[in-house]
Amino acid sequence: MDDTYKDRTSLMKGAKDIAKEAKRHTVKNVNKVVDRASDEYSQRSYSRFQDEEEDDNYFKQDGNYTGAANDEEGSSDATEGHDDEDEIYEGEYQGIPGEGQLKLNQLAVGQPLSDGLKDRQELETERQADEEELAQQYELIIQECGHGRFQWQLFFVLGLALMSDGVEVFVVGFVLPSAETDMCIPNSRSGWLGSIVYLGMMVGAFFWGGMSDKVGRRQCLLICMSVNGFFAFLSSFVQGYGFFLLCRLFSGFGIGGAVPIVFSFFAEVLAREKRGEHLSWLCMFWMIGGIYASAMAWAIIPHYGWSFSMGSAYQFHSWRVFVVVCALPCVCAVVALTFMPESPRFFLEVGKHDEAWMILKQIHDTNMRARGQPEKVFTVNRIKIPKQIDELVEMQSETGNPVSKVLFRMKAELYGIWVTFMKCFNYPVKDNTVKLAIVWFTLSFGFYGLSVWFPDVIKHLQADEYASKVKTHTNERIEDFTFNFTLENQIHTNGVFINDR
Repeated sequence: MDDTYKDRTSLMKGAKDIAKEAKRHTVKNVNKVVDRASDEYSQRSYSRFQDEEEDDNYFKQDGNYTGAANDEEGSSDATEGHDDEDEIYEGEYQGIPGEGQLKLNQLAVGQPLSDGLKDRQELETERQADEEELAQQYELIIQECGHGRFQWQLFFVLGLALMSDGVEVFVVGFVLPSAETDMCIPNSRSGWLGSIVYLGMMVGAFFWGGMSDKVGRRQCLLICMSVNGFFAFLSSFVQGYGFFLLCRLFSGFGIGGAVPIVFSFFAEVLAREKRGEHLSWLCMFWMIGGIYASAMAWAIIPHYGWSFSMGSAYQFHSWRVFVVVCALPCVCAVVALTFMPESPRFFLEVGKHDEAWMILKQIHDTNMRARGQPEKVFTVNRIKIPKQIDELVEMQSETGNPVSKVLFRMKAELYGIWVTFMKCFNYPVKDNTVKLAIVWFTLSFGFYGLSVWFPDVIKHLQADEYASKVKTHTNERIEDFTFNFTLENQIHTNGVFINDR
């Protein structure tokens, strides 16, 4: 009896020893897996780890690691449960794991990390890789959609928007001499009328360029064109010089946002081989806007009879009619733009896969029907979406009222625009940003500077020519004389006119 009890005790002790040894080997191999997974996580080569585990005769079954000893029935009921001499089992409570421990636990079982366990740099790296993959795939999709009726429709709609912006820029130079005379603007303040529009364009380009990446190309372009058209109309009716400057400032705010969005919008529906050619053609509408403004100025401003007044307080002269006529292309552009869809590339960037797919299918079907191939099917089923990074913003307790919420939202959006802008000065685009900024500054300074300066120069040349032809008459006596000509550029001092007709 004692021999039987001793044999049973030794058998249980041996089973426990085998279980301890198996567990020790299991923990050792799991630690190897964790170390290798940490080194190779960026490549996500989890299959490599499984192959190495198989080489060591360890297999993963139902979420538990078992060793070769199990093949010989080495495990028994004695290995289950808690033993005073054993270490802490995996299933027992060991405290709340930290962020680093959670990373190791997920890597150990071959699972990808959740976004909540990754830092900002890792998420940005993954998003950049996804965007590179999207750029390649999107180029192939646009090539499949083809170039046809849809692109040409968008070309003329965006061209009309660009033309209306060009018209509003050229308006300043044409109305400057007439507005100075009508509003009795002194020379010391007349320079603001020429520069106020460009000040608004500078602020508008910065603001709306960032907002178009958050709200959408089409939506921001509609708002910009509406702002431009409304304040352009309003500027033709205001009488005070200060209010006129304010209206032109807001008009420039809309113009500055529309110009860069137009080119971004059109480029996102063009294939690579068509992009440079058609964007250059789109610039043609800016010059068409200049021709339109010049023709309207020549046809309207000199006709002083095209005016009316309501007493001495309200005067509406021909140059104000010219401002109204120049705002008409902007209204037409807003109406036409309402019938065009949003940029599919923008929808993909913000994670709206279905909306982007529907627009790409619309582009494909429109072009195929125009080619006489309506039966051709759009073969794209799935499009890569970049990883969406949640922007968590902590709101203070005092932001409970609606006004504070609106102000806080505006502050958050402006901060997001500033962060996006500063990315232009990071590697590897920093050098190109600085070079393009210098080139664009010099071009704009020459072009817009001359367009504002020329009308003022012409006015001074006309004044000098008038002064050179002035004749001065002093102490003249003219009697019984008939004047049948204009007394132009003549100054009579202390003269006497008797019985003259």
